[in-house]
Amino acid sequence: MEGDEEFMKYRSPLVSRYASKEMAFNFSDKKKFTTWRKLWILLAKAEKELGLPITDAQIQEMETHAEDIDFTMAAEQERKLRHDVMAHVHTFAHCCPSAAPIIHLGATSCYVGDNTDLIMLRDGFDILLPKLARVIDRLAEFADKYKDLPTLGFTHYQPAQLTTVGKRACLWLQDLAMDMRNLQRARDDLRFRGVKGTTGTQASFLQLFQGDHDKVEELDRKVTEMAGFRKAYLVTGQTYSRKVDVDCLSSLASLGSTVHKICTDIRLLANLKEIEEPFEKEQIGSSAMPYKRNPMRAERCCSLARHLVALMADPLQTASVQWLERTLDDSANRRISLPESFLTADIVLSTLQNITEGLVVYPKVIERHIRHELPFMATENIIMAMVQAGGNRQDCHEKIRVLSQEAAAVVKQEGGDNDLLARVQRDPYFTPILGQLDALLDPSTFIGRAPQQVTRFLSEEIRPLLEPFKSKMDVRIELEL
Repeated sequence: MEGDEEFMKYRSPLVSRYASKEMAFNFSDKKKFTTWRKLWILLAKAEKELGLPITDAQIQEMETHAEDIDFTMAAEQERKLRHDVMAHVHTFAHCCPSAAPIIHLGATSCYVGDNTDLIMLRDGFDILLPKLARVIDRLAEFADKYKDLPTLGFTHYQPAQLTTVGKRACLWLQDLAMDMRNLQRARDDLRFRGVKGTTGTQASFLQLFQGDHDKVEELDRKVTEMAGFRKAYLVTGQTYSRKVDVDCLSSLASLGSTVHKICTDIRLLANLKEIEEPFEKEQIGSSAMPYKRNPMRAERCCSLARHLVALMADPLQTASVQWLERTLDDSANRRISLPESFLTADIVLSTLQNITEGLVVYPKVIERHIRHELPFMATENIIMAMVQAGGNRQDCHEKIRVLSQEAAAVVKQEGGDNDLLARVQRDPYFTPILGQLDALLDPSTFIGRAPQQVTRFLSEEIRPLLEPFKSKMDVRIELEL
C-alpha cells in the first residue's frame, strides 16, 4: 500500500518509540549538515578577517543557503564520489556558485566532521542535564516527604535493621548526584577540534597565510570562539582524540548503572507491594492476569540502561585502535555509538522522571512487614531493659535465644506469623518489663539518625546542585507506554 514504505525497513526504536524530539533532532542529518555549512561559513569569515581574498558577497551567499540542503543531490554526489564531506561541498557549492572556490578552504574533512560531533556532544549534554536535574528534584521531594517513615532495610535482600523510605531514596539520590557532576564535568571539559588540517599540523593554513604563524593561531582561536567554545585542543591528529568519546560515554554508562540500580530497587519493592510506580487508570498490566500491576516503566529503564552500559565498550575499543594520526575504522562505529548513547540516556531519564513524579507508597504494607520482623530486631533492646530491671544478661540472652528459635520455626516451618512477642509476654521471666514492650517495639526508635541525615543531605548536597537548573524544573513528563 502507498505510504507503507517506512514499515518495510528497520527503524531504530530509540527514535521511533522512545527518544525526545529534541534529542532525535540533535543527531539528525538536518542538524549535522546545517552545522557543517555553518562551520564553513565561520571558517570563511575568519579567513576573510585575517586577510584572505574572500568577499562579503560570498559569505552572504553561503549564509543565505545554510539551511536549504538538497539531500537528494548530496546522496547522488556521495554515491559518485564515495566521500560524504566532498558530496556536501559540491552540493553547497551548487547553490553558492560565487562562494564555491572558498568553501572548505584549507580544511580537511574532520574540520566539519569532528567539530560537528563535538557540538552535538555538547548540545546533547545540555539536553540531558536539565532532565537529570528534574529527576533529582522529584526524588528529593519524595525523600523529604518520607524521611520519617520507618521501613525494613535489606542487606543480601534479607531483612536487616530499619531505615526510612526517605533515607533509602537518598542512596539513589547520592548516585544521581555523582552522575550530575560527571555529566557536567564531561560537558565542560569538551573543547573544539578547531582548525588543524589533515594531520593536525595546520600546514595547509600556514601555506594559505604565507608562513604567518600568528595568523594561523588567530584563525584557530576565532573559529573556536565563534562556534561557542572557550578552548580548542592544542594538539590533534587528523581527529580529536577518541578518548574524548570515552570520557563522554563513560559518564552516560555510569548514569545507566545508577538508573538500573534504582529501577531494580523499585521493582523489588513493587513485588513486596511497599512502593509502586504510577499506574494509569485503564492500563493493562498483563494480557492473561487482570490483577497484575507490572512495573513496566522501571523495566523499560532497566532494559535501556543495560544497552547504555553495554555501549561503553565501543569508544574504549575505538580509542585503543586509532593508529598514529588516525584510522577510519572509528567512523561507522561512532555513527552508531555516539547518538545511541545520548538517545538512550534521554529516554531513560524521561522515563525515570515520570516514575519519580508518581511513586506510590503503601505505609500499611510497610508497617505489616516491619511487624513481622521487628520482634527479632528488638531482642537486644529487650535484653538491655531486663538488665536495667535487675536481670542477668546471660540468662536473659539464653531465654530470648530459645524463644526466638521457636518463633522462627513457626514462621519458616508452619508458615505462621512471628509470635515472639506473645511468647515473651507469656514467660513469667519477663514480667518486670512487660509495661515497656510497646515502647521497646516502636519502629521510630529503630531508625537511628535517618531523618536527620536526609535533611542534612538534601540541604547541603542536593539543593546547591539543582540551583543552576531552577528555571527548567517545571517540565513534567507524560509517557506513551
